[in-house]
Amino acid sequence: MNDTKRLRRPSAGGYVRGDETRLRIIEAAIESFGEHGFEGASTRDIAARAGVNAPALQYYFENKEGVYRACAEYIADASWETFEPVVTHAAEVLSNDSDTPVLIDAFIRIQEAIADRMFLKACGPANQRLFFAREQAGHEPSIASEILTRRLRQPLNDVGSRLIARITGTKPDDQLALIRMLSLHGQLLMFHVAPRTAFALLGWTEIDAEKGELLKATVRAQTRILLEQWSKEGLANARESSGRRKPVARAVAKKPTARKSTTASAKK
Repeated sequence: MNDTKRLRRPSAGGYVRGDETRLRIIEAAIESFGEHGFEGASTRDIAARAGVNAPALQYYFENKEGVYRACAEYIADASWETFEPVVTHAAEVLSNDSDTPVLIDAFIRIQEAIADRMFLKACGPANQRLFFAREQAGHEPSIASEILTRRLRQPLNDVGSRLIARITGTKPDDQLALIRMLSLHGQLLMFHVAPRTAFALLGWTEIDAEKGELLKATVRAQTRILLEQWSKEGLANARESSGRRKPVARAVAKKPTARKSTTASAKK
């Protein structure tokens, strides 16, 4: 149970209506916080967007901080529904000591789930892109970052770094493995954090299902090429290191043959 004030159960079967009201407030708050930031957003504006009065917002969340925390928890819960299956699959693949092609496929499945969440499922009325952008800028209350990191980013990063490490022959906490993981995921970020620039270059106005599939196919191919190459490099480095560690046979020194003294021989 978290610190956010939970929905009170109204009498006479009003729970469903109350739950819908709470959700409307959260979706309106995500938009408002995304547009204006935590300081700029007001509970009055959030209530108006949700079609409720200000006391209703206080009834469910007490104050603006409670609403903000509920927004982060809602995003984490909704995102985890998309990511849990691929994270679970990746963990199983790792525990089964699977071959490199299977590990690569597991990493690509995570990437495609991120793309689905980023491009397709975030295009509804509660657009989360600006909320994420402000949270990442570091100017908003830290509670959102704490919730999203603990419940979403950390599980994704943990399993992702383990996959990269196994594929490339490094350790999960190795700086190179982490940079590689971030760079592979970074292929998608341009379209998320700077869509206007990307759309202008491509002549797009949005990312629909067809364009989303094109993006996923492109990133999938590039990721596979890089991971296969890094795997080959890792194997080559491992063989080279193994060769350097082979013990060198030491030559056994021969005992010097005793020589008879020339003087002694002459006396005989």
